[in-house]
Amino acid sequence: MRFTFCPLFSGSSGNALFIGAGDTRILIDAGMPGKAVEGALREIGVLPETLNGIAVTHEHSDHVKGVGILSRKYHVPIYANERTWNAMARTVGQVDPRNRRIVEDEEDFYIGDLALYPFSIPHDAADPVGYRVFFGGRSVATATDMGYVKKSVLKILGGTDVLLLESNHDPELLMRNPHYSLYLKQRILGNHGHLSNAASAEALLTLYESGVRQVMLGHLSGENNTPELALNTAVERLGQAGVRLNEDIGLGVAWRDRVSRKFEID
Repeated sequence: MRFTFCPLFSGSSGNALFIGAGDTRILIDAGMPGKAVEGALREIGVLPETLNGIAVTHEHSDHVKGVGILSRKYHVPIYANERTWNAMARTVGQVDPRNRRIVEDEEDFYIGDLALYPFSIPHDAADPVGYRVFFGGRSVATATDMGYVKKSVLKILGGTDVLLLESNHDPELLMRNPHYSLYLKQRILGNHGHLSNAASAEALLTLYESGVRQVMLGHLSGENNTPELALNTAVERLGQAGVRLNEDIGLGVAWRDRVSRKFEID
């Protein structure tokens, strides 16, 4: 049976990641309006009513905007740790108690055929996590919204078959942005903000050395980054270490406003 991984949206305006295997179909986050998520799912041949769960990384609206409506409309269980549940309650709205599932950081849990491992990440949220998801002997993961990449996170992500890794901003573009306050710039650049292109590229090199061979760069800022800049920064750093693009590692960019590449892992 195939293991499917497809970023539906990835960026500061909204995030949703589809993962499926066997008879199980899940979302990691649903940070766009419900109709947008429904449309993206149908675009990849998945009916929204067949979803088995939504696993939430943290409470920011670009990750949970559509979670409540999808759960209420299709009776989909929502999985999150307790502090995230408390923090997202107002945004998500009323949820059927039967669909309110509390999970623990660093402890595996199952949704159908998939095993999920939530791991702690440094971000300015109540209790943010990334997820590594297992099916058989294969795994995929998402690691975005991080101020920096902890050694423990690098270890957890080692050997992942397909990874969505944050490459949020270029610091020079960010500091020149006239629309952002100094406070917001400092928040993004801080240890609980977002990964820069350069920091993402350094992490990517370490992950390559651990066996990761397919990566999508995600959660790009719409104002402080471009897909070309994120990709070029990563390619340049990998090249300095002798890692060849498309020969040694596959690398792409997850789109902010539309469905990205769909991976089918045999």
